Parts: sequence; structure tokens; C-alpha cells
Amino acid sequence: EPPQQSQPHNQDVNAGVLHVSLERSFFFRPTIVFGLLGISLIALSFWSSLTQETLFELRDVEQDHKSSNSSFILPLYPKRGGAWNSRTDVEFKLGRFVDFKPDNFMDQEKIAKSLSAATKLDSSANFPVRGNIHSEGLYYTYMLVGNPPKPYFLDIDTGSDLMWIQCDAPCTSCAKGAHPLYKPRNVNMIPPKNPYCVEVQENLRSKYCDNCHQCDYEIEYADRSSSVGVLAKDELQLVLANGTGTKPNVVFGCAYDQQGTLLNTLASTDGILGLSRAPISLPSQLASHGLINNVIGHCLRTDTNGGYLFLGNDFVPQWRMSWVPMLNNPFPNLYQAQLMKMNYGGKDLQLGSRGYGQDSVVFDSGSTYTYFTDQAYKALISMLEEISSEDLIKDASDTTLPICWRAKFPVRSIEEVRQFFKPLNLQFGSKWRVVSTKLWIPAEGYLTISVSSPLLFLGHWYFAISSPSSFASSSNQQWRTIILQEKSNVCLGILDGSNVHDGSAIILGDISLRGQLFVYDNVNQKIGWIRSNCERPENVPSLPFF
Repeated sequence: EPPQQSQPHNQDVNAGVLHVSLERSFFFRPTIVFGLLGISLIALSFWSSLTQETLFELRDVEQDHKSSNSSFILPLYPKRGGAWNSRTDVEFKLGRFVDFKPDNFMDQEKIAKSLSAATKLDSSANFPVRGNIHSEGLYYTYMLVGNPPKPYFLDIDTGSDLMWIQCDAPCTSCAKGAHPLYKPRNVNMIPPKNPYCVEVQENLRSKYCDNCHQCDYEIEYADRSSSVGVLAKDELQLVLANGTGTKPNVVFGCAYDQQGTLLNTLASTDGILGLSRAPISLPSQLASHGLINNVIGHCLRTDTNGGYLFLGNDFVPQWRMSWVPMLNNPFPNLYQAQLMKMNYGGKDLQLGSRGYGQDSVVFDSGSTYTYFTDQAYKALISMLEEISSEDLIKDASDTTLPICWRAKFPVRSIEEVRQFFKPLNLQFGSKWRVVSTKLWIPAEGYLTISVSSPLLFLGHWYFAISSPSSFASSSNQQWRTIILQEKSNVCLGILDGSNVHDGSAIILGDISLRGQLFVYDNVNQKIGWIRSNCERPENVPSLPFF
């Protein structure tokens, strides 16, 4: 019996020894265990953040190969001429449909009479992209609308919903434009009960004209310009990337009353190509027809040439793209991403009052320049005060933009003054992502040069000249001399955006979007970019030309 009772005693001793041994063990110490667990979780989070975009991209590529949709690619061109860098002519779209008064619209019988008279006329429009960051800004494309097709130049605008063309309905206030006005017919008109009409009239506080046979709309842009018109439907002639032609019927605006700066920019174009996330935008309509996946990409060159625009996902690079999630608020139709922090030359800029990680960036190809929130703008200006020196001083006499600097020599390119400025870095992400995605903007992405010489205009092209007097005796009436204020300064292309919408978002305009391919993937709800010379997409020998 006693020997049998001693066995538990030995077990207790051994258990005690084991307990002491475990207490002294490295892995039994609670602080160390929890510390290792925390480090493991951080490492896992880091790995997840680092590989999330790659896995997401591989999944998207696999889905894209399964898709039978194709893509369209369009050449982009910069606008030339006009009042270069004039503050009053700066383009700033971000259009929205607004409430309207019946008195703002043309009498329905008058439009119907005009449409009846135009029934025998064919309407058309075509869209390539052209534009110039130095004049009114913006790039435009060329499109063919109607049957038989007719050409139109349209500003590409990721901040606007509706594609619209100046039209003879008749027109009450239209710019000269690059081509004759679009002539609608009765069969082209969209009725008020159409879903697209419901969309453009969603901001109406009261019902308007239940018995009308047309859909009236009014768009108000952030630069206080506006466009009034009616919705129409017509053929849009397109050629897919695989060479196949197609003629989908698309809904667009027949704009007969333009006000504000639109009258300036429409001297060289015929309307606006809305590329936003709205259902009525052209990409959304083409996607609803099953022609493309709802993906948009634009690449704006840093030189005086244009670039390219594509609709569909065939030209999205499969590797090296930087991706960020697309935000749905506070502007559901705009392309926006969550901004964590921003710095100038490594020094942080205060963003806004929303708090850490609550600020957003809007990507807007319809705006000439970039707009900062009030706090970020003031912080940047304060840092830029440090660059004043004997070689570069502020020039208050230059009213091209709010802030300009004069060098000891005529500035011909930003490269000549780059040493005085530092790059901007925008860090995107969320509170829970360890690794942020960065967008690097060099000095060329926020600086511009004020006018340094007169220009001559011939046809659609402008030429810089050093001696305008040599052309004074020319009898060729095709030449038109444009005398501009002679300056050779460098100006800040970032403006105070405190009065834009609610002043809470940073808006990246054309000046900051150049030199990179930007992709807006509405299928996977993400925005991506990659550095590029923007000559043409990968594996494309040449861009289409018209």
C-alpha cells in the first residue's frame, strides 16, 4: 500500500519541477508571448497590405481574360491658343445637374418646330481627344455622331456626367465651335419618363411638365458656367481595338444655351465628353450595351502633344500599377480616393479639419489646375516662401495666376527652375493599411510658364514667333496674330479650393495628371496609376489618327 501511495507524490514533485521549468521558459512568459503575437499580427498585416494589390490585380487579370468585351482607344490632343494662363479663362468643370425654372428653357413648341424642319437633315458626332494645359486647359477628343456620321471635338472630363454637344434646337447662346451645330430630329428626343431623364432631373424640387415630349436639363459647373439643353439619342460610330466597327445608340445632351467660360473654351471644341461614374456617362452606357467593361484610362503627355484615352480594360497594364480603393462618398459620381497624408519635399502639409485619414482626392481631367483645401494651400504657400532668392523672386505684376516668380533669365521650361522646387507626395490608404500607396508629383506637375511670346494662328495650329512685325505686311488672311503679354515667369498651378464644393477635397487637375497613365476601374472600384511617356499603350504600335 505505502509504495502505491508514493507514486502521486512523485508526480506532484515532477509537476512542480515542470511548472517551475515552464515559468522560467522563454515562451511561458505572458509579456513575451503577447509581444510575439503582436509582432506576428503586424507582420501579417504588412504582408496583407503589400500583397493585396498584387492578388487583386491577378484576380482582375484572370477575370478580364474571361471577358468577351473589347476596348476603344482614342488619341488625345492639347488645345492651343486662346488667352494662355488667363485666370478668367481657367477651366474648372465638376458639373452637376441642378434645379431649374421653366423660364430658363426654350418653348417646347419652338423646339418641336425646329426639330420638324430638321427631320430631313442627318446628325453626327465623333470623338477623339485634344487639349492644352497652358491655355484653357483640358484635352479633347474627336467623335462621330449620327447617320451619316459628323465630327465633333469634345473636352474629356472625368468630373462631369453627361456628354453634350452644342446643337441647333435652335441655339440661343452658343460659341462658334470647331464644327457646325448638331441638328437633332424629332425621333432623337428622349421622353421625360426615360430613366436617363429621371437621372438628370433628380435634383428637381417639383415635377416639371408631365405632358412634355422632351427631357430638359441644366448643368452648373464649379466655375459658375452652365449649359442648358434637352436629352437626345443618336448613333455613335466607334471602332473597337480589334478593328470591329459598331454603332451604338447613346443618350447625350443637345445643348442650346451656354453661359460663362464655356463660351470661351467652345471656340475650339463642340462640347463635353462626360466620363464620370454616373449611369448616363458614355462609359456607363457603353458598358450597359455590353461593348466594354466599365474601365477608363487617360494618359496626358508632359510635352505639347496630347496623349490617349481608352474605354475598356484591354489596355490596362497588368503589372507595376499602383492601386487605391475608390471612395463612394462624399461625391458618389466622382473618381476619388482616401488621402492619408501629403508632404512637400518631405515636410507634411496640414490637410483639413476632417481628421486623420478622412480627406479625399478627386481626379478631374476637366480642370486645368489643381486645387488644395484651405489649410493645405496655406501650408504649401508658407513653405514656398522659403524659395525666394536672388535667382527667383515673386512677381506681383504678373497676373497670370495668383503666385508667379521671376527668374534672372527668361524661363522656357520647368527644368530650368526645378532646383528651386521640391516634389509633392500624396499618400493614399486607410487607417488599417500599414503600407500606403504613394502618388509622386514632380515640379512639372504643379508649375506652369506664363506667356513669353506672341503666337500666330493658321487653321487649327498656333506658332510661337520672335518677330511678329515680319508678318504684318502679309496679305494671307488665314494668319491671325495674337499679341500676348510678354512674360517668362514660372507660376504655381495649385489654387485655393476652399470655395469648391464644400472645400473639403483636394482636386487634381490636368497639370498634375500629366506624365502618368491613370485608370478608373468602375468594375472593381479602384483607381490606379503608373509613370508613362503617354505616347501609346503597351503593345499598341500606333494610335488611331483622323
